[in-house]
Amino acid sequence: MVKKRLIAVLIIRDGTVVQSVKFQHTNVIHYDPIHAVECFSQWAIDELVVLNVSRNPDSAVAFAGLLERICARCFVPVCAGGWVTSGDYAHRLLNSGADKLAVNTLFHSDPDQASALAQKYGRQCIVASMDVKVSADGSPRVFVDRGREATAMDPVSWAKFVESRGAGEIFFNSIDHDGNRKGYNVPVLQDVVAAVNVPVIAFGGVLEWRHLVEGLNAGADAVALANRLHYIEHSALKAKQYLLSAGQNVRQC
Repeated sequence: MVKKRLIAVLIIRDGTVVQSVKFQHTNVIHYDPIHAVECFSQWAIDELVVLNVSRNPDSAVAFAGLLERICARCFVPVCAGGWVTSGDYAHRLLNSGADKLAVNTLFHSDPDQASALAQKYGRQCIVASMDVKVSADGSPRVFVDRGREATAMDPVSWAKFVESRGAGEIFFNSIDHDGNRKGYNVPVLQDVVAAVNVPVIAFGGVLEWRHLVEGLNAGADAVALANRLHYIEHSALKAKQYLLSAGQNVRQC
């Protein structure tokens, strides 16, 4: 049986690790991401996601350089995303050491290009990043462009669409739950998991370790967290130990 994964997420803005609360990134957690990476690599995570959340497209060049430094010190698979808008930049991130690419807006603005990336590098390389927010009419909608632009698609329709376009995995995040410390958006997560045949990663809202169990029980193939990992000593190790004690099928520490 395939083991469930524990994934650490680094939210990067202009070279620093920042806290994310409903996609606002005002608090710096680490001025040097390498320190966080060294801790995570030693403390039982299975994968690392590194996201460039800067709203300045010029940040992409510096981010690729930082990613190269991160990957040189990280000993688990790395998924990188943010401003993946061209084949050239996708190639650059992969050459910098990334194993996978997190792709969001490109599936909306140029789905043919997203499909081309999947064809060139393989479905396993393309992770469709899905940002969900409750719209004014009370229904969940998918947002793109760092959570700023609403699409007309609901999460289930979007999940099916990106799968058909070559995504080999879905990184599910709820903007409303991001940083709210109340756990994942489980109802929408369950709908997305049931709609597709590719692995789904749950993200957004973890405070207590039981939230990780709730994500896995909802059907997620992996559970991810960011803010919480930075404020508890040996946090990733403790999270993994909690999952093991709860009977979850995860890799031993």
